[in-house]
Amino acid sequence: MTNFSCVRKSLCCINLLFWVLGCGILGIGIWMHLAYQGYSKLLSHQALSGDSLVIIAGVLTFLLGFLGCCGSWFQNKCLLRMYFVLVIAVLLIEFTAGTLGFIYRRHVGAVLQDELLTGLQVRYTTNNINGLKTTWDHIQEQFHCCGVKSYRDWHHIAAWPDKQWVPRSCCLPKVSNISSCGEAGDTSYFYTVGCYPSIHQWIMERLYIVGIVSLLFAFIQLFGIISALIIVCHMDPKRR
Repeated sequence: MTNFSCVRKSLCCINLLFWVLGCGILGIGIWMHLAYQGYSKLLSHQALSGDSLVIIAGVLTFLLGFLGCCGSWFQNKCLLRMYFVLVIAVLLIEFTAGTLGFIYRRHVGAVLQDELLTGLQVRYTTNNINGLKTTWDHIQEQFHCCGVKSYRDWHHIAAWPDKQWVPRSCCLPKVSNISSCGEAGDTSYFYTVGCYPSIHQWIMERLYIVGIVSLLFAFIQLFGIISALIIVCHMDPKRR
């Protein structure tokens, strides 16, 4: 097997894996959108929704895999050029997003906190019209917390402007069977710590994993760029 043939088949195999991976990521993104669409209601800016980002990543990975695999296997210069341009574009996007995320990481945290507070105080409804009640109930029961910064965030919200209540999901397990535990005003009945630290930690733990995977992905992309250039430069002139 010649070096050229080895590079061509290696690029084809790697991008075949990318194609399968893209299908998997796309499937996970769609599943997240269907299963956890309530979480997107926590924030007023839909662009911050994780499921849409996963779907976009899945589509791009699928396209990269398809173009790279077909271009290298059939030695199609047009497909390889498209692959080359798309990989560079994805690398630039990854680099820009990573740099901006690092520079504005504290600002993003503050924006997230403000968005959560706005959703809680203005858009929360007791009849669960927008699904926000179910989402907050799940978060508070899972993380054993209440409100964003503290339980006081629930006081005088739009849903009960004249009351210092908290939702029933804030109540401790020992009194959760009491329907009015959140209306009693007794802090021994419910969690008092806010949910933001737990939510922020949960996001950061997963961002580290995303960062490591992205770095590995970037190295493979660099190999793809170099391989595509080698294939195009050493391609049979009749195929160009």
